[in-house]
Order: sequence, then structure tokens, then C-alpha cells
Amino acid sequence: MEQAVALLMKLIAVPSVSRDEAGTATVIYDHLREAGIDAQRLHNNVYARSANWDDDKPVLLLNSHHDTVKPAASWTRDPFAPTVEGDCLYGLGSNDAGASAVSLIAAFKHFYNKELPFNIILAISAEEEVTGEHGIRALLPALGRIDMALVGEPTQLQAAVGERGLVVLDCVAHGKRGHAARNEGINALYIAMDDINAMRSYQPEKVSQLLGPIKFTTTMIECGTQHNVVPDECRWVMDIRTTDAYTNEETIELVRSVVKSDIKERSTRIRASAIDESHRLVLTAVALGSDTFVSPTTSDMSQMAFPSLKIGPGDSARSHTADEYILLSEIEQGIDFYKNFIARLAEKY
Repeated sequence: MEQAVALLMKLIAVPSVSRDEAGTATVIYDHLREAGIDAQRLHNNVYARSANWDDDKPVLLLNSHHDTVKPAASWTRDPFAPTVEGDCLYGLGSNDAGASAVSLIAAFKHFYNKELPFNIILAISAEEEVTGEHGIRALLPALGRIDMALVGEPTQLQAAVGERGLVVLDCVAHGKRGHAARNEGINALYIAMDDINAMRSYQPEKVSQLLGPIKFTTTMIECGTQHNVVPDECRWVMDIRTTDAYTNEETIELVRSVVKSDIKERSTRIRASAIDESHRLVLTAVALGSDTFVSPTTSDMSQMAFPSLKIGPGDSARSHTADEYILLSEIEQGIDFYKNFIARLAEKY
């Protein structure tokens, strides 16, 4: 507990905004090396394998991240000055996801030399907040086969069995320019409005049993140059929260079949995640008293093609807020939970 809190305070004191996390990567790497663990580093991702590795055994990944968002302007204290007041430890990244990271590190250290029916890989990744190309996306291919994962994020130690994916579409409706007074041209705004209205009522045939229907939301629109000119182009943006019923690519094609506007996706890499509630990860969490839920936020689970469960100390409501904090008691609970989780998983394997 003392080592975990000390490590978290070191991490808070070193700025680690996404894509600029070299300092905290060094802190984590040095911490593991000093504990006698053969830590490795890829970009700003730090990882290590359990000592008694056996290629014939399944592999459990313990993952959290050490990057943060930029501090909000409304902070009333230095976001990089770790400060303990009573049970509260204040500092940027303390809750999201420093507490999960140091708790997973403590659990990994506990089991590092122990014989288990599975191998463990610890991976504290970078660029999670921006789903960056040098974060978990770059690291996973280097780790080899992974059979299942615990993803540390602030969930109040409740088990997130799924999260929606995300696709953002940039859409352009094309018309023909004309004079508004002469009723000339083809109004691109009307075409966009028809498309937007069509998507408001559209729902694909397949619905995810866990995540429910896909959510289509138009969030931005830009059109016109002046009041008396019929616009020949209207740009609009759609936010799509995808599910496991369709791949992101299939979802894009569904939209394309409905609208007349041209559409272009910004990315398809943030994918929906869902784990069967009969999976041993879920059963283990439930046996330890966790409730299951579908998370409204995304995480590095979106990059994992294997069963994964998101769970960790802290409260998601504190993430990305000014004067972010974690309770010291939550860190202690997190360490105990992860250790008990791995021990029980091993017993039931």
C-alpha cells in the first residue's frame, strides 16, 4: 500500500499528457526494475511478463494507462503537486487511471514469482486518452497471444462487461447554387435535413443483446454563405456509438445505404467491446461482490480482440475534472481486489 501510494505520487508529479508520457514511463520502468522485475519498454508503454512463464499456459493481461488529459483551467490547486488531505490524494491522473495502474502493479509484483495456471503480462500503456498509434495499438502485437484481460479504469470496483464503440462521420450534402428569390438551385441544406431526419428514426435490424441499439446522433452542421444564396454544400457531423451487433465498417455501410450525402469516417479503430457474462472473468468478479454494468465511456478495451473486463478503484465521475482525486482507501481496496481476483481465478481455472 505504501509503495503503491508513493509510486502514484511520483506519477502525478511528472506531467504525462497523452503523447508526452516519457517521464512517467521511466518512473514505472524504474519502479519495476528496482523490484527485480524484467520490465520492457515500447515507445512509452511499459510491460513485463511473470517470472515462471510457460508457453503452454493461457495468458492474462493486466492493463491500465499512465497518460492523462490536459488539466482543466478550473483547477484550484497545482495538478502536478500530489497532495494528501485526510483520505484524499489530489492530483491529475490520480483517479484516471493512476490508482488502477499502481494497484495492478502491486498485484503483479505479488504474483510475479508464483506458480499459477496461467501466465500474467502487466502492461501500463500510453496514449489511452487519445487512442494513439503508439499506445496499446502498438503494444499488443509485441505481447503475443493473450487469452483474456483485466483493464484497470475507475469503476468503483464494479465490472464493466461492455462498452460501445465510436465512429465519427463527416458528411457532405451536395446541391446546386442558386438565387433564393428566384427559387433556383437545389438546396443542399434540405438534402442534409432529410438525411439527418432519416437517421433520427433509423435503426438497423440487429440489436446487441448486451449493448442495445446503435445510437446515431447528429452533433454539428455548417451551411450557407449568405441569406439570399441557395447553398450548394452542407456539411454535418454524426456521432455513432456502435455495438457488437455490427462491425464499425458494417455500420458505416448501413448509414451509406440510408443517406444521400457523401460520408467519410474519421476512424474505425474504437470498437465495441462485450464479454459474455458466463466468462470466467465475469464470474470471478461477481463472486467477489461486483455488479456488472455497461460502461458509458471507452477505454483500451476497444483495441482488444479477446475477452476483457474493465474494473478498477475510483469513480469515473471524477475523471477529467478539476481537482481530481482518489481516496487512499480506494487504492487499498483496489490492491486487495486485484490480488483476490487473481487468486480466485487461479483456484477456479
